[in-house]
Amino acid sequence: MTGLVVCGLLWGWATAGLRRWCYPMPSGGCCRDGPGAGRLLRAWRYGHGLCWPARTAAVTPRVAARMGVNRGTVTKWRARFLRDRLDGLADEPRPGVPRTITDAQVEEVVVRTLEETPEGATHWSKRELARTVGISPASVLRIWHAFGLQPWRTETFKISPDPLLIDKIRDVVGLYLAPPANAAVFAVDEKPQIQALERTAPVLPMLPGVPERRSFDYVRHGTVDLFAALNTATGRVITKLSAQHRAVDFRDFLDEIDRQTEPGLAVHVICDNLSAHKAPVVHKWLLAHPRFRLHFTPTYSSWINQVERWFAELERRCLERGVFCSLDSLKAALEEWIKVWNEEARPFKWTKTADQILDRICRYCSRISEPAH
Repeated sequence: MTGLVVCGLLWGWATAGLRRWCYPMPSGGCCRDGPGAGRLLRAWRYGHGLCWPARTAAVTPRVAARMGVNRGTVTKWRARFLRDRLDGLADEPRPGVPRTITDAQVEEVVVRTLEETPEGATHWSKRELARTVGISPASVLRIWHAFGLQPWRTETFKISPDPLLIDKIRDVVGLYLAPPANAAVFAVDEKPQIQALERTAPVLPMLPGVPERRSFDYVRHGTVDLFAALNTATGRVITKLSAQHRAVDFRDFLDEIDRQTEPGLAVHVICDNLSAHKAPVVHKWLLAHPRFRLHFTPTYSSWINQVERWFAELERRCLERGVFCSLDSLKAALEEWIKVWNEEARPFKWTKTADQILDRICRYCSRISEPAH
């Protein structure tokens, strides 16, 4: 805050349009009607005193508004600067009891959190670490927050072992960022085993201050598989419901994409490495339809397939809180939601380049391959 206010004061004084200002010169004289901000800042830099006329108070509201503080704060720091010059910019001791936690204790909390684990446990709790170090749990939590430590959290990761990782990433990302001319690009995948779940008790509606509530247990009325092809340029989705997701079902879905795509366009299909996508029946179909070309994502890299983002929307807005009394009601709900989506379709915007993705993977690999890991 001190630096912001001081910078604001300098900005306000330098741009206030004042015509009369003076500062003592090294020779003992006084320079009036100087050239402006340049002379002003040079005078402040070399420690010369600044003498402001009464009109300078008009700058206070502008500085306060620019810095986001009240006028009293600006007035206080200006008075301290004019009275004590640079010495007045040092913050004064604050009220309250003296500090009781030493730097050594702070260091011990950080080191133990990063390099040790408590006996019989996988990570520290604030109370366990507080007893070990000899400070309060609240102090441990404040230190963790200050250093960005969250020992109670954990995340998962998987580095793709695909030998063609780099080539596949460049291929897929290139289709997103620079799609070929006279071609349609589809991100294709299956969402298998979508369950038709009926709650054993009626859903209690939302009330002011009370969220919607559902019973924990349910009755399952069957499952259905959903094939989806997301047009990366328009956001529209071609779908097909199926009882299974075999190679012949995938071939039939390719037929559906072929029927709904303009005949003069080449078709690029992005899909994962599921065995059904590489079966002989699919190869035979591709030979009979030369305008189709399959592009495979790297293994364990479903995040690069844009249709997965669409599946997340489907799960969040249709399936997660849905109640389906039969398999037919589940299918009807899926078809209705897909229809609504296509009426207001919008594409997902891919922003990362292949080089940015590969650089991040390299940095992560270097971190997990260090001796500490």
